[in-house]
Amino acid sequence: MRLASLLGPDLKQVLKEDPEQVRELLDEIHPEDLADLVGDLDADEAAELLARLPAEAAAPIFERLDEEEQGEIVEVMPAESVAHIASEMAPDDRADLFSLLPESVGDAILEKLEEVDPEAAEDVRELEKWPETSAGHLMTTSYVAVSPQASVRTAIDAVRAFSEDHHENVYNVYALDDGGRLLGLASLRDILLASPLQPIDEILHTNVISVTPSEDQEEVARKMAKYDLNVMPVIDDKGVLLGVITIDDIVDVLTQEQTEDVQKLGAVEPLDVPYFRTSFFTFIKKRGVWLFILFFGEFFTQTALRYYDPVFDAIKGAAYYVPLLISAGGNSGSQSSTLIIRGMAVGEIKMTDWYRILARELGMGLVLGVGLGAFGFARVLMYRDQHVDFALTVGLTLVGIVVTGCVVGAMLPIVLKRVGLDPATSSTPFIASLVDVLGIIIFVQVAKVVMVAVLASHGVH
Repeated sequence: MRLASLLGPDLKQVLKEDPEQVRELLDEIHPEDLADLVGDLDADEAAELLARLPAEAAAPIFERLDEEEQGEIVEVMPAESVAHIASEMAPDDRADLFSLLPESVGDAILEKLEEVDPEAAEDVRELEKWPETSAGHLMTTSYVAVSPQASVRTAIDAVRAFSEDHHENVYNVYALDDGGRLLGLASLRDILLASPLQPIDEILHTNVISVTPSEDQEEVARKMAKYDLNVMPVIDDKGVLLGVITIDDIVDVLTQEQTEDVQKLGAVEPLDVPYFRTSFFTFIKKRGVWLFILFFGEFFTQTALRYYDPVFDAIKGAAYYVPLLISAGGNSGSQSSTLIIRGMAVGEIKMTDWYRILARELGMGLVLGVGLGAFGFARVLMYRDQHVDFALTVGLTLVGIVVTGCVVGAMLPIVLKRVGLDPATSSTPFIASLVDVLGIIIFVQVAKVVMVAVLASHGVH
């Protein structure tokens, strides 16, 4: 059971009777649990609660709220109170807050923030100039830096001073020259194991993995996972350290990106807020558009069936097997597209690998198709009124459809990526709809070869 459901009613009562006691009630609760509590309150009640807390206590709670919850609270909270809370937030979370606010509201709060903390206001302007999905917007400008000539003791003192004023974790100390260029870094472990009087440049790691501020957040996540990093420095083209990206932000990025991909694979336009906070009509819009597109695509299936109607009339029982045949193609295509999209998302598959993928999917489609075809062949023969030639038609069709499904499902995401579209757009239902039409065409063409005598007797050529 969520802590919010247990303490929410008590919190509301205390807020009404004696708001000053709220601080004592919240002293022993983790900020993440506090965010759950605040998120379950009405916007007015949440705003009143946060306004009564010290800014340094309210900030860790506020920055853990969903974007929609933050926006609702800001609308009813005085701009000065928001500015005080924003001044205590991590720079990257603060920049995210201003990104989601309407321009007029953001400008008013930024004006107040300028009075409260000019340095924080400048950080907002600096981070907001980068795209929302870039490393520059994701980074925080709070980090520990020392001169390369400083001693280990000086570096430890710098970490202590930083921790007194910030609630972020410290992983590394960065050595910068007079121009702010990154020369190397030392982890806290390296610093604690070194002699206090030892110059820090003797323990620096100079081969630093870094990213540029314009780099996409997905690429940053891949690099951090590849090199097993907790922090990623962000440097400009001159090597100047602009900020760092921490692992907690990357976890949020991965969760967001994977959620969007899964929703796209299900032919749903990605949701901006959690399921229960999404309005009914928003769901209708985000699901309905794709449903109508897919429904329109199925018109081609109906057109193909109508066009080849004489063939199905000539072959006894053919219509019974059409759903079975086209579903096999849709299923195989969905499997291939899912594997390729995921491989591209985690960096396992590159655009230049298309020919290798094509060869593998052709081989797998052939083996899987032969297996399903043999099973389908035997299944048709179980009915006494069916002939071997029809069973052979079904078996060969399954081979062709499964091969086609594998190839189309694997190649379509690559083609979409090549033309600049999100590969996840090649959703499972979309692949299935496309392969449905191709499956009907394959079945008819195989029947025209294998069952030529039967079709000719009915005047079909």
